[in-house]
Amino acid sequence: MRILIGTHNRAKTKAVQTISSIYYPEANYENKEVPSLVSDQPMGQEETRQGAINRAKQLIDELMEDSDTLFGIGLEGGVQEIDGQLYICNWGALATPAGDVFTATGAGVPLPGEIAEQLRGGAELGPVMDVYTNKKGIRHDEGAIGVFSNGLVNRSAMFEHIMLLLIGQFEFTNKPK
Repeated sequence: MRILIGTHNRAKTKAVQTISSIYYPEANYENKEVPSLVSDQPMGQEETRQGAINRAKQLIDELMEDSDTLFGIGLEGGVQEIDGQLYICNWGALATPAGDVFTATGAGVPLPGEIAEQLRGGAELGPVMDVYTNKKGIRHDEGAIGVFSNGLVNRSAMFEHIMLLLIGQFEFTNKPK
């Protein structure tokens, strides 16, 4: 069986493989970079969720010729504004060859004003965090969530929670009644 992952991002890939391997130990994984078809920096829950759905559905549309495909996963990080404060938000989508789409959201923490200001000005969180932390490629490792949770939750763990929710929904709908 094959599980498709709509990114080459290391943190997202690790989350998919870590959780999926518990339930599907024989699975093979295929990463394919597919566009989110939303802004590079999604603003709001709706746009972030749509980006995850778009990624998952494109995987199935483009790679469905293999009947061994179990599902495709799209994961998307964004930001949302609540009472004038920007928060990290994140979504996942699981799409099946049968056309089912499951979605789930995860953790969020507020972003410091100096980062929020740059995002409101059109910047993307990943590169802003690289400058903020003086590290390169932070989105592939701890992510902003890791920085602002003092390392207690990294980006992969954040998306692992979403994967549990997605697989749980998928399994629930497929269990005998």
